[in-house]
Amino acid sequence: MSIVRTALPLVLLTSVLTGCAGLQKTDWPTCAAVGGVVGAGLGATESASWAGGGALFVGGMAAAYCWVHGDGDEDGDGVPDSRDKCPGTPKGVQVDADGCPPPVPAPVVEEVVVVKEETIVIRDVHFQFDKATLTPSDKEVLDKVATRLKQEASTARLTVTGHTDSVGSDAYNQKLSDKRAHSVVEYLIHDGVPRSSFVSVTGAGESRPVADNKTADGRALNRRTEIKIER
Repeated sequence: MSIVRTALPLVLLTSVLTGCAGLQKTDWPTCAAVGGVVGAGLGATESASWAGGGALFVGGMAAAYCWVHGDGDEDGDGVPDSRDKCPGTPKGVQVDADGCPPPVPAPVVEEVVVVKEETIVIRDVHFQFDKATLTPSDKEVLDKVATRLKQEASTARLTVTGHTDSVGSDAYNQKLSDKRAHSVVEYLIHDGVPRSSFVSVTGAGESRPVADNKTADGRALNRRTEIKIER
């Protein structure tokens, strides 16, 4: 019986302290109360006069142990306070194993690549035969080109060059290409493209072929107006 009386206090005291270890520090009054009841029971195993002292002693030890070793989750994020590196996390915020919200990913900034130079080649403007006069179908094509050019910034610089095939003399083709280039520009200005955007309007004649002038298809490709956009 003496062995039971000796061992029983140790077993009960260990159980109380172990249970208190899982409580929050704010629960130390509860821990002390439970410890007091157990302490009273321990004292009563010796005599009734020991009950009060046992309650006070074990209750005090339990409360102190709970305060020192207690753990909890005060912000309710699922991470014990002893491991929570970000206490006070707002309710409902997802946290990692350390109790901290995951880092906000940096916004993806797409770099806008501005093409510094672009050339619009107009091959569907055929003019009237041997003239620089625009046909109705030519104007429909240029209306679309004007819409495109009006989308450019006011700082864009436009260079217009007219080209012909090799039919006729060099001097004649040079003059004809210049007239056609100016005819295109005047129509684009009439369509709303600022005159100040045009920095150069010239004719290159037959000097810059892009295809063989010996074939009809080749000559058609060489008859063109080019608008170079410099941004």
